[in-house]
Amino acid sequence: MSTKWSIEADYFQACNCDYGCPCEFQAPPSRGFCEGLGAWRITKGTYGGVSLDGLAFGFIAHWPAAIHLGNGTALLVFDERANPQQREALMNITTGQAGGMPFEIIVKTLSKVLDPQYVKFDFESKGKHATVSAGSAFKMTVEPIKNPVTGEPESARVVHETGFMFQSAEVLAGSQCESNAEGLRFSWPDKSGFIARIKYGN
Repeated sequence: MSTKWSIEADYFQACNCDYGCPCEFQAPPSRGFCEGLGAWRITKGTYGGVSLDGLAFGFIAHWPAAIHLGNGTALLVFDERANPQQREALMNITTGQAGGMPFEIIVKTLSKVLDPQYVKFDFESKGKHATVSAGSAFKMTVEPIKNPVTGEPESARVVHETGFMFQSAEVLAGSQCESNAEGLRFSWPDKSGFIARIKYGN
């Protein structure tokens, strides 16, 4: 029997697709492949009797084609403040060992998982503006998409009722999407970004 777990968190994402990310609509990635970052800031979480409140974790990933076609490479990044029990809990959850969405699906699309890193996470978030950094591994900034004529911020949301990363999110511009991790270095400014509130569990 898998250990029971649940997470409520703020989720931040930036990738190399155009605004809105066609992958959310089962269309091919904008550039034929996928590179991106994601970070979760847990507001409430448990793994059995282990509290995960206040911790953070994230990923850096590359897929050579659409995500569902697999052969991806990923690096998992965890909050350095996590104690040994919390680190084990987060590892079991994010590698799909504990079951539950979205991780048990994502792990099946990966052929290579790099050694995890434990780093300091920094979040600066207010409404539709956010900057997230995970040590020196990655940094992303998301903000409202600007109207190309007026320069005014646009307001857009996506509702994806069968989505597994989120069911509803703010559609934003990823003004910064930068990975400095060995084997997964990339930079994709001014592409797709999202902010969502999520609930996961098994």
